[in-house]
Amino acid sequence: MADLILSPNLENADDFYADLLAAHDGLEKAGSDALNARLVLVLANHIGDNAVLAQAIKAAALTGE
Repeated sequence: MADLILSPNLENADDFYADLLAAHDGLEKAGSDALNARLVLVLANHIGDNAVLAQAIKAAALTGE
């Protein structure tokens, strides 16, 4: 089982963030939420490891408090 990487690991994080914001530009909340849901599913499919995805869900739930 692989471990979820929680330390900074993204090259050009600012560019990714700018692209993400641009994808949401002009969307209503429902469209923005749908885009986020599709993105999560695409990335989950790419990761392809349920144990890592379970770690990610737990980590995201903890940071939402």
